[in-house]
Amino acid sequence: MTDSAHVTGASSAKAPHGSRSGASGGAAGQLALMLGALGVVYGDIGTSPLYALQTVFSIDHGAVRPTSGDVYGVISLVFWSVTLIVSVKYVVFILRADNDGEGGVMALAALVRRVLGGVRGRAAAVMALGVFGASLFYGDSVITPAISVMSAVEGLKVATPSLSHVVVPVAATILTLLFVAQRWGTHRVGSFFGPVMVLWFLAIAVAGVQEVVRRPGILAGLSPTYAGAFVIDHPYIAFIAMGAVVLSITGAEALYADMGHFGRRPIRRAWFAVVFPALTLNYLGQGALILRDPHSTANPFFLLLPGWARVPMVVLATLATVIASQAVITGAFSVSRQAVRLGFLPYLRIRHTSPREVGQVYVPAVNWILFVGVLGLMLGFRSSERLATAYGVAVTATLIITTVLFLVVARAHWGWAAWKLVVVAVVIGGAEVTYFAANLTKVAHGGWLPLLIALSVFTIMKTWERGREIVTERRTAKEGPLPEFIGTLRGSDVVRVPGAAVFPHPTKETTPLALRANVEHNRVVHEHVVIVSTVDENVPHVPVAERAAIDDLGYRDDGIVHVTLRYGFQDDRDIPAALRRLASDGANAELDIDPDQASYFLSRVTLQVTRSPGMRMWRKRLFLALANNAASPAERFALPELRLVVMGSQVDI
Repeated sequence: MTDSAHVTGASSAKAPHGSRSGASGGAAGQLALMLGALGVVYGDIGTSPLYALQTVFSIDHGAVRPTSGDVYGVISLVFWSVTLIVSVKYVVFILRADNDGEGGVMALAALVRRVLGGVRGRAAAVMALGVFGASLFYGDSVITPAISVMSAVEGLKVATPSLSHVVVPVAATILTLLFVAQRWGTHRVGSFFGPVMVLWFLAIAVAGVQEVVRRPGILAGLSPTYAGAFVIDHPYIAFIAMGAVVLSITGAEALYADMGHFGRRPIRRAWFAVVFPALTLNYLGQGALILRDPHSTANPFFLLLPGWARVPMVVLATLATVIASQAVITGAFSVSRQAVRLGFLPYLRIRHTSPREVGQVYVPAVNWILFVGVLGLMLGFRSSERLATAYGVAVTATLIITTVLFLVVARAHWGWAAWKLVVVAVVIGGAEVTYFAANLTKVAHGGWLPLLIALSVFTIMKTWERGREIVTERRTAKEGPLPEFIGTLRGSDVVRVPGAAVFPHPTKETTPLALRANVEHNRVVHEHVVIVSTVDENVPHVPVAERAAIDDLGYRDDGIVHVTLRYGFQDDRDIPAALRRLASDGANAELDIDPDQASYFLSRVTLQVTRSPGMRMWRKRLFLALANNAASPAERFALPELRLVVMGSQVDI
């Protein structure tokens, strides 16, 4: 813990590839962004046909039968689920609710907090909802790579049954290589993702078309009447089926989360021009195949293909699922970075893996925690069918949270009429609540796992947030008012020594502990003293020209100045670089310093656990463990280690 430990902003992009800069680059730029969106945004939902229908017909010991009524009902449910949740909710409505061009559940929560303004209680509840949504994403991040890669490699059992025993080792090897490769960044292979996914969507569309041509009557399954009849005739079975139908819309959140990197128009065009038609044709083809051969429910995706095409499709499917897994993994990195900057996690070591894209990050701690979780899950469940029992709870809960936050924006920010809110809440929200309720039946069979992960992460985040509040309150009492401290300096005999001292500090209201200690113990003050505070805005970026505000603290000749640096939740915090710009601009005579020769002072706060009120003892110990394992605060603000001075102080919690 240091003086400089304070709330910072966040990125919610799920898989940071591409850039909004191409959004205005004409047809070529739009095409490039569409290709990028296909390669990243749609990796998760695009690979759902691998296991969605297979799970529907295997769930609850085959409760859904391969009969005409059940097949048409399931196909109708899948089509209208994708249409309602993805096409209508996300593509038409949710993409409009951007936070200065950025999306994602925490960015949406930050937007709602900004819209609500001074309504403090509601704003806190909204951010808690956003934090829980982000926590649920971690549960999804553990399951998605395991089920996606496993379902692809399981095609080997269909193509060559004698290779069944190698499925788990091969899948584990692929995922191990994927996690090991994270340190080099995804930008090196990003250009490869788009073309692979184009080939993937073309292949699954062709595979579906050939079966639809054989049995064109399956097209009747696009009518919502079959979904209605299925629900009315077999309400319990339909309810069970909904728990697996939701697998067809997993990855929908990526549409919103990656909006800032591709723009809403390329994402919409890619969906309606490529992804939606390809998914629809493949699901129709699988339905037609099941009607023709009821035994194909064992693996309708790979059985759509002729024998000679199954091994090549296993290879293509494996590449596609690796891309889908990559999107989720990098999304976990982005959510972690976001949580750090919003003050819900201690500072983690974050590496930027691209010289051009600030959103492309690698978080070693998160990477290896995910790897252990994914590998343990795969070795524990050992098949995509079993993994599917744990899948869906986190996804559906996130869908509901996003809808609730969206309705707040629609009412408070856009001024929607009450009847519009009711329609969206009843139609879309009602469907999502049904998905969630259906998935609750999985809790005892593995669905508890993502919920446990989410609750654990939520507890960690809220404990860190509360602990920081307590430490800040008690540290502030030790610091004392800054104006009063400066007033005492002017009438004292403290020696002014040559050079510049920079003190990162959360506020200009109190005195940095390191500055106070330097005066009290060494009886010296540097010729130039710069106190730097950073402020987080609920927007992704703050223009460089608008980032700094300078305050001479009431005296223009005392060599003490305060600088406030405003950052968006996607901006890098680099204090020396900011001071370098201010010095070169000649913005203030007291900032006429060389940041490369300045000394940087941090106050290292030593935490002491006591029985004082504020948090339960176990939460205090958790907070202390998190604080002790936080990365160096010098990294947070890019402070030069060789010019860093750390001074200690104790705070009781």
